[in-house]
Amino acid sequence: MRPRLLAALTCAATAACTALLAPTAAAATPGPDIAVSLAGNYPTTPNSFGNFSVSWTSVGGADYSGVTHLTVDLPPGLTTGGALMYSTPYDYTFTETVSPDGRRLEATFLGLRTPGRGDFMKVQVRSSASTPSGVIKATVANREDLNPANNVASYTVNGPQTPPAVPGAPLVTGISTSTGPGSGGTSVVLTGSNLDNGFVLFGNDNSAAVSCTSSSCTATSPGGTGTVPVAVVTPGGTAYAPGPFTYTGPGPTPPPAPAVNSLSVHSGPIAGGTLVYVLGSNLAGGSVRFGGLPAAHVSCGTGFCSATSPAGVGAVHVTVSTAGGTSASTGSDLYSYTP
Repeated sequence: MRPRLLAALTCAATAACTALLAPTAAAATPGPDIAVSLAGNYPTTPNSFGNFSVSWTSVGGADYSGVTHLTVDLPPGLTTGGALMYSTPYDYTFTETVSPDGRRLEATFLGLRTPGRGDFMKVQVRSSASTPSGVIKATVANREDLNPANNVASYTVNGPQTPPAVPGAPLVTGISTSTGPGSGGTSVVLTGSNLDNGFVLFGNDNSAAVSCTSSSCTATSPGGTGTVPVAVVTPGGTAYAPGPFTYTGPGPTPPPAPAVNSLSVHSGPIAGGTLVYVLGSNLAGGSVRFGGLPAAHVSCGTGFCSATSPAGVGAVHVTVSTAGGTSASTGSDLYSYTP
């Protein structure tokens, strides 16, 4: 487990925690860096249709994981009904919402990405009866991202192109409540500055029903246990609340146990390094093991995981573990190491 993620799981949301976890411009080695870009066929005339891709790519020197939050804002006269994901394999989860007026799309992507790997969603757009004009803006945010300079992309419809501004670093100065039931559902208001286009994490869990302005975010706590830091993650970086959030009472009902149905590859060298696709059910957010050894570069969607085999010997079971438990070993998940 990387030190930043371990710290996020264990430290309280104090000033010291903020200093430990907040992205820094200078890292000992090139850290995770996500870049967002726009490209496509934009509607430039009245009553026309178009589509454009919002792409985000790992361009740093390390894997990144956790929640990636994307936003797309359209100028007056342009609307969208949503986006389609085209990236394969499906070792991730993706959800989206569109505002009632059709001018804002928010999407959540969850999956590990190695340097050089990219993903994209295609946004369908139509114009009204007037000639469209104004700026289309896309943003990306992830807690592990260390470089905010490439987290905003823009395109001016029927106008001169200008570079997008680098977002300012967020700051959280207050949290309205610090306790709530383990089942979740507590409304929490976080106040501060530069919170635009943010999302809220309770520990490592994404909150529901988030609405952020420049000066505040309203979020609903997910289910959980114990005491966790609360963070607002924006395209400009991550800011932690001045105090943690404590869950009271029993935690949420565990999800169904994962199950492994098949592997794309059933053998590989003892040195490891083989890319293996794991197919099954209830795999989202899982970790993968070959026997008792953790796999590398693991990313899991609901029914699909990608993983790189560790070094090993003999025949082992490949299992997936989630909050719902560990998959039962069967003949379908056997993997053999070859000399």
